[in-house]
Amino acid sequence: MTKTRATRSDFVQYRHLTTRWQDNDVYGHMNNVVYYELVDSVVNSWLRNEAGMPVPDGDIVGLVVQSGCTYHASLGWPEPIEAGMAVARVGNSSITYLIGLFSVGEDDAAAEASFTHVYVNKDTRRPVPIPDNLRTAATALLREE
Repeated sequence: MTKTRATRSDFVQYRHLTTRWQDNDVYGHMNNVVYYELVDSVVNSWLRNEAGMPVPDGDIVGLVVQSGCTYHASLGWPEPIEAGMAVARVGNSSITYLIGLFSVGEDDAAAEASFTHVYVNKDTRRPVPIPDNLRTAATALLREE
């Protein structure tokens, strides 16, 4: 079964990102690790600014337990990027985020990433229920199937 490429309509919210000279590799495109850095930054920025989580100083932290990225087209400096965000699943102690990275003005994603956090107590590292403020914010980003 072939998965179709994500488009802008697959995401609920968008952020504008800036690429840097150092993001490009010797082949003239953005290195794969940079895609993951962008995804991590998008999720953590959303947690802090929109979900009310005191990243990195809270008593509850999100640990990445799964991530993946499918690459469809090159991105890189000096072009800006638009990152679409949605939530695929909200569990008892975990959330799976979906991130689409787009060239400005393009409808098809250049890259699609998934990113699952399990929320844990920062000291014990044991899973905890998702706080109400985070659950409410994540639920607002649930992607309709």
